[in-house]
Amino acid sequence: MTFTELRQQYPEFIFSGFTPVYENGTLHITYHFEIAGLCEFHPEWYIPCAAPDLHDPVLHRMMYSLGLTELVSYWKITCSPKVRIPEAIAAEQAEWWKRLYFGGLGEFFYRNGIETDFDSFMQFTCDHGNPALRNNPAQSAQRTDLSGFLIPVGGGKDSIVTLNLLKNQLGNAYAYQINHRDSSEKAALLAGIPKERILEVKRTLDPNMLRLNKEGFLNGHTPFSAIVAFSAALTAYVNGLKMVILSNESSASESTVSEAEVNHQYSKSYQFERDFYEYEQKYLRCGVQYFSLLRPLTEFQIARYFASLPTAYHEVFRSCNAGAKQDKWCGHCAKCLFVSVILSPFLPLKEIARLLGAPMFEMPEMEPVLQELCGALPNKPFECVGSRKEVNISLCLAIARAEQSGEALPLLLRKYQESPLYAQYQADAAGFGQEWDAQHNLPAELAALVKRECVEAFR
Repeated sequence: MTFTELRQQYPEFIFSGFTPVYENGTLHITYHFEIAGLCEFHPEWYIPCAAPDLHDPVLHRMMYSLGLTELVSYWKITCSPKVRIPEAIAAEQAEWWKRLYFGGLGEFFYRNGIETDFDSFMQFTCDHGNPALRNNPAQSAQRTDLSGFLIPVGGGKDSIVTLNLLKNQLGNAYAYQINHRDSSEKAALLAGIPKERILEVKRTLDPNMLRLNKEGFLNGHTPFSAIVAFSAALTAYVNGLKMVILSNESSASESTVSEAEVNHQYSKSYQFERDFYEYEQKYLRCGVQYFSLLRPLTEFQIARYFASLPTAYHEVFRSCNAGAKQDKWCGHCAKCLFVSVILSPFLPLKEIARLLGAPMFEMPEMEPVLQELCGALPNKPFECVGSRKEVNISLCLAIARAEQSGEALPLLLRKYQESPLYAQYQADAAGFGQEWDAQHNLPAELAALVKRECVEAFR
């Protein structure tokens, strides 16, 4: 069925509430969603912590907000025009959530050929009172007893760079991951965070959603990094931690589609980071600070710093989504090719091929993907990849590095060298890497640290 047909047949999505229970050192939250006339969904979260006060209004607001973030994964099945929620929210707050959904679902709308607009794609309704706002967050004082920080570790190079930049401050740091990944745990342990300070949260997806996806209902990308944001802030709060320190870079703000604002990485963008900061200040008032340590940097600068780290980190990092469940590189996707490209100015090509288990630059079937990455084709791959400019700069520098070492150019680099893009970017490549994006939320002392280690150290 089409978007229009599904909305007509299933006009209402219901978020009826959530059930929190604390048992055996774990906060267990079950959310209750329903597509009226189709089926119910009950996704669950398990968050390790000491016993929290389940009557704490701040905790209630945080759990409710995580539910509002979670619901979009189920709403997208039918895109019901009306969303009924259990606790009323202010009009400005409703606009905030619609902005997250609309921006975070840009790829979903685009790839499913859905034409809609901000005003009409969804409307919130509420049949009940206003307990979520009864304890007015604007009038509540933020907690002052929080300390230490929580670092989401996905196992890729970015979070490894964050861990190393903070290596002298890890005494009161915890690593955070949603569901277990070997690469995430290995990276945290290698950086010096002991296993007892790796907070592994479990998130379950309702099997009804997976079944409906197989049956042909609407499916696609949702803003997962928003899930990370709200769940990490909640995990930090119940564990008494002050900061959630992300590893998103400035490159994440570039649109994936050249002729429209459709960003695969919307919830990794600075816009979302800024919006989340404002949401915490106005509606949560939990006292947890949320920001990305790497926001002023490009993927190029992050890769440069990562390449300079001990080789043990090179062996354990994993960024491939296709191979994530097996904790490996698949060796034939856009993410694997991008990682090869962004590391190519800094590591030997043979070493990159060994780390990823595939000579990506020798694979002719990857040429169209490379053209997407560098902008020869209009749209980037729908993956978490860097900007078109830094891809071109990296390719130019990889060619220069290979030529200086007497290394024969692999197939894709030879083809790129013959393209107009090589001529366009070659002259500027050598001076690249001193960029600093002033749009960030870093405390002054951390901004100085990142600038010193990732920019000034490579002059």
